Amino acid sequence: LTLCAEDNIQVANATTSAQYFHLLRRQMKREVRKPLVVMTPKSLLRAKNARSSIGELEQGSFLELLDDLAVVDKSAVQRVVVFCSGKVAYDALGRRDERGHPAAIVRIEQLYPFPYKQVTEVLASYPNMQEVVWLQEEPDNMGPRSFVNERLWPLVPEGIKYRQVSRTGSGSPATGSHGIHIQEQSQILDQTFEGL
Repeated sequence: LTLCAEDNIQVANATTSAQYFHLLRRQMKREVRKPLVVMTPKSLLRAKNARSSIGELEQGSFLELLDDLAVVDKSAVQRVVVFCSGKVAYDALGRRDERGHPAAIVRIEQLYPFPYKQVTEVLASYPNMQEVVWLQEEPDNMGPRSFVNERLWPLVPEGIKYRQVSRTGSGSPATGSHGIHIQEQSQILDQTFEGL
């Protein structure tokens, strides 16, 4: 992400098989070729909740941003709209559904070029939100946090609180202990929905 400038590359993190398919299809169909960096982890290719129907593969196109389809009444989201990228979205969706939090989980599927227009439209569609959260599972000195912060924060309407949730900065991208990883993942999800 540090190398992104002047529309030189594309950086994406697809969270469904249809999104991944349409992303690769778009890359091949475009007349102008730019390098495509895909950060999608292998685990999402096997995950049941990331599966797509045949219809989603046959029709449609790659979407730079996926709004929360589970939220039918957007005015019911009284407090938090969570933006994230990648597989942490499924953890956030699971925690939200498990505890019944009135929050929306929005996935940024293309980090660069950043989808300014789509983000602005999504923010405008939640009339009662009081807070916008950027959630990432990487430590705060890694991942897309700083890149997204300088693009997302200016789009947040005046009077709306903005905060970031991530693991504590670290010299290593992972703890090396599955137990500690689960504990840290639970902590960042608790911080995301804090006060709900």
